[in-house]
Amino acid sequence: MGGSAPRRDAHLPVETTSFVDRRAELAEARELLARARLVTLTGPGGVGKTRLAGRIAARVARAFPDGVRFVHLSGLHDPALVPLAAADALGLHDRSERPALDALVERVRDRRLLLVVDNCEHLPAACADLAGALLRGTTGVRVLATSRHRLGLTEEHLMDVRPLAVPDPDGDLGDAAGHPALALFADRAAAVVPGFRLTPANRASVARLCRRLDGLPLAIELAAVRLRVLGVEQLLDRLDDRYRLLSAGSPAVLPRHRTLRAAVDWSHDLCTPQEQTVWARLSVLAGSFDLETAEAVGGDGEAPPGDVLEAVAGLVDKSVLCREGGPDGARYRLLDTLRDYGLERLRARPGEERAARDRQRDWMQRRADACERAWFGPGQSAVVARLRADRDNLRAALDHSLGTPGEEPAALRLAGTLWFHWHACGAPREGRYWLDRALDANPEPTPERARALWASGLLAGCPEDLTRGRRRAEEARDLARALGDEAEAAHAEYVVGVTRLFAGDVRGALDHFRTGVARGRVPGQHLSMAGLDRVELACALAFLGEADQAIAVCEETRRTCAEHGEQWVLSYVERMLALAHTVRADWARAERHGREALRLKHAVHDVVGIGLTLDLLARVAAGRAEPERAAVLLGVADRVWADVDPDRWGSADLTGPRRDSERYAAGALGRAAYRRAYARGAALPLAAAVEQALDTGPAGTDPAARTATAAHDAAPAPALTAPALLDPVHPGVAQLGPEQPDSAELTPAHPVPTPRPPGPRPSAGRPSGARAPEGVRLTRREAQVAELVAQGLANQQIADHLVIARRTAEGHVERILGKLGFSNRSQIAAWVAGRR
Repeated sequence: MGGSAPRRDAHLPVETTSFVDRRAELAEARELLARARLVTLTGPGGVGKTRLAGRIAARVARAFPDGVRFVHLSGLHDPALVPLAAADALGLHDRSERPALDALVERVRDRRLLLVVDNCEHLPAACADLAGALLRGTTGVRVLATSRHRLGLTEEHLMDVRPLAVPDPDGDLGDAAGHPALALFADRAAAVVPGFRLTPANRASVARLCRRLDGLPLAIELAAVRLRVLGVEQLLDRLDDRYRLLSAGSPAVLPRHRTLRAAVDWSHDLCTPQEQTVWARLSVLAGSFDLETAEAVGGDGEAPPGDVLEAVAGLVDKSVLCREGGPDGARYRLLDTLRDYGLERLRARPGEERAARDRQRDWMQRRADACERAWFGPGQSAVVARLRADRDNLRAALDHSLGTPGEEPAALRLAGTLWFHWHACGAPREGRYWLDRALDANPEPTPERARALWASGLLAGCPEDLTRGRRRAEEARDLARALGDEAEAAHAEYVVGVTRLFAGDVRGALDHFRTGVARGRVPGQHLSMAGLDRVELACALAFLGEADQAIAVCEETRRTCAEHGEQWVLSYVERMLALAHTVRADWARAERHGREALRLKHAVHDVVGIGLTLDLLARVAAGRAEPERAAVLLGVADRVWADVDPDRWGSADLTGPRRDSERYAAGALGRAAYRRAYARGAALPLAAAVEQALDTGPAGTDPAARTATAAHDAAPAPALTAPALLDPVHPGVAQLGPEQPDSAELTPAHPVPTPRPPGPRPSAGRPSGARAPEGVRLTRREAQVAELVAQGLANQQIADHLVIARRTAEGHVERILGKLGFSNRSQIAAWVAGRR
């Protein structure tokens, strides 16, 4: 059983200001989406297409059981990255060698979801290809696009987003608050002049002002900010003067474009010279950025940073910069229209654009260097969040260097520095894209090329890519040795060993990593890579049945990780410990280490590692003769793998054990009960799924009660062997290749015994002891909690469902167990089922 699991969580833009009613447009869009699979919102810049798309998506989200996802393209300029941006928005982690668009379509083929693709006008062909492929390759995916121009597909239905309606200033304004343009002005004006409201004295002037601005939301918002220093009548007079000047320009410019230009020009003229300069320089930034980035790019190296800070504050006050939340505090963003305007101003200053883009690129390099230094330490989760927030600016820096003659080495250095980001943070396909481009542009033998080569080999995305990955790693090793760079040679050696291990040369990999670990860490070698040498050594030992040696290696590495507060390498150490204890059939320790590995992998968002660990935990549950927990974990695991590769890369060493676990759980529970338990796990979003897996049982079973539960399971668990629990630190190459030795060679020296639960088989596979004392009555709340326990909800999920504290939910469960005389939650579930 498998396939995609429902996704009920939408990833929509956060609204930082109120949304002015557009009831007619919302109704029209909902009607269009009900009968068309591609709807494009068109209209001029500043008309509010993005805000409207977000509101539409929120209104229709319930119609899409697999969720709503928002693809932001404003900070993207390379058409090749459009499908990667869409995959990122969808939470997909494809690592194959297939074309990115083909892989994306394959992953969502059976899903029912809405994809909102925002700001398509600068990448029309790539966006049309994306929409067309989704329309042709799926039946349940719909696309809502925003663009200043149509995409040009025959299936496309257009919806013109019009400016806000403005009443006749000389007409009846008694219901002025009911007119969207006036309501927007009043709302934004009240934000800068507390207490401002529409009155009989100012309604006509506000209406004239909004009419002069053609009802364009952005123009109205920019004008409303001026109420800090001007009254409504003064504002109208000044704007009339500005409009007359602008309308004397080219008659070919559309009136609405002239209107918006007038509003933006006026906002620019009212900025201080320093604010104008910072506005222009910040226009090279893509997406959002933090204050440190603004200071690095907006300054010129001579002015004090405080000047940039003051300018940023002024631009926020004037609504030129939008302020939003971020992982490290406040971040800022220029709307596309204002960014385009700033670039126009910047290009009018000779040499300024190149200088600003160089500063942006250099700052991104300094940030990447700092993140790499901090990677083996306590701040890994923060590093992951920071680099994800900066991804548009990282792309802009790479694109600038690769597109500027003489700057190509800078791209090679930046792409190589980010090896840990591409590898550990779920961006291997994009990492390969940038590394391959940078390597092609930089054939010279340099340390930067050596690093980029082994990093590219590290990102080999599937079993078929192993040969290329190994060749690149060996080339990197040879180049680094020729250059006398011991650290890069050691890094490359790690990748060579990984490719040997996952090509089936387990004994060769064992010797390789023993040599590397015995050599010790060389100067300059990254601590993460030194730690991974030990992880792979433990992996090879476990595969060959040397569980005790594997545990000893892991314990030493775990101490190193603990000394530095590191989590990512530690997550693999914990999983290797789980694997080694599984080989020893020490199920309690295997589960404890597996759960800790899962917790750590979730903290750094290692999605592939999460999927692999869930598979292992399902096998441990089978080994402990807990079929219900195994079924729930299989559902959770398949839900995660659906975003990576539902077939687990076609690896028999991953799919075979999964089928064994399924056969055991289904045989023990019965097919219907198995499906219900599986569905509970598959229906959970990722965070809840991990919490469910970290809970003590499929329905929160207490560990002490498992012995009693195991006595009533109906079928023996399957035998486990080490290669069936393959754990690649090098994700995507789990399948043992054509050089794989016979399975007997990989069977542990001490094969895991097949556990057979003692005791008689109960009818229907239900736990015994589910008969409560006569006359026991539960309170109304306790009955609700018991029903949720029977549905398989963990304590936190019960608390969320009933809107109570987790501790309160735990108290209810304890009282229910006491009243009914039960020792575990499975007995509560059976009792509830028997009363239905």
